[in-house]
Amino acid sequence: MKNFLYIFIFAFFIASCKPTSNIITSKEIAEKKGIYSKPIASNTSIKKPEIKKKKEVVLKSTKKQNSINTNNDNDIHLDDAESSYLIAQLINTASDNLGVNYRSGGTTKEGFDCSGLIYSTFIKFNIELPRSSYEMAGKGIQVTLENVKKGDLIFFINRGQRRINHVGMVTEIKGDDIKFIHSSTQSGVIISSINEPYYKKTFAQINRILE
Repeated sequence: MKNFLYIFIFAFFIASCKPTSNIITSKEIAEKKGIYSKPIASNTSIKKPEIKKKKEVVLKSTKKQNSINTNNDNDIHLDDAESSYLIAQLINTASDNLGVNYRSGGTTKEGFDCSGLIYSTFIKFNIELPRSSYEMAGKGIQVTLENVKKGDLIFFINRGQRRINHVGMVTEIKGDDIKFIHSSTQSGVIISSINEPYYKKTFAQINRILE
């Protein structure tokens, strides 16, 4: 009887100490949380709402649309409706890769490294970013944690390193909890929280590419 009681107490202690994680590792979980939606069949056309361009919009219709404006802090100026539409598509495109394995130098569903996931997501919308997280950190404008928005890039300096070497994209903001999608060396493409101890310690900066 005593042995049974000890086993019960030990099991209860282990269960109560099991860490709760905000990591999202599959498209199914992301879909339930409203971060990801299944792609629409190819025979169904998606009609983008008509949007009046403001005079300050820097997109040029003659070449690549949504290309980075190198003459204006490397950001892209869009009105609210257009920006929201594009950011939602970027998040959905990145989230379609949830569960894909990590691969150094990878930019396809066979495997991504962190900058490869971000690069391949943005390039699908004709937004070309540098290939490394360190160079990406020099694009756009830096914003504070208090002013972070969905679609912003979030950068980290992993332990033992002296410069930025990891990047993700912000997918959700709830109070001081910022969630971001990234490709981690151990778990592949997942959604994590900045409040996780490791990322809280290694956080470096946030950049806005789409303004």
